[in-house]
Amino acid sequence: MRSRRLTYRIIESRDASRITELASDWDVACMTSRIPHPYSLLDADLWIASIATDEFVRGIEHDGDLIGAVGFVEGERARAEMGYWIGKPWWGNGFATEAARAMMNYCFRDCGIRRITCGHFADNAASARVIAKLGFRRVGKCT
Repeated sequence: MRSRRLTYRIIESRDASRITELASDWDVACMTSRIPHPYSLLDADLWIASIATDEFVRGIEHDGDLIGAVGFVEGERARAEMGYWIGKPWWGNGFATEAARAMMNYCFRDCGIRRITCGHFADNAASARVIAKLGFRRVGKCT
């Protein structure tokens, strides 16, 4: 997969140290539901090995550098939940929006997905803006 500035590829075991470097940043981890903190090389190895067949996860590359991840988990009745994260050095460049938009297009065009959900923590204004730019509408609040 490709978008204007980004390439999306399968995450491999060789990516563990890079993922550790990016995801171990508290500012990244605290805005996700699945990245523990502290985040170790072992955590990255276990995550990569655990990417299940019902998940579609891709590493996000910019100029040949892995800068984050985007993916979705397919649910029942042609639905999916999408998630993404970008390493802090690349925040504020529109990469999260570009990657999430590419993933949405892939879901709708190639996977037969008809409805996508995506959430953010209440204190994550940047992700709220990304989600709004993508055309999502608020349907509820989780506690």
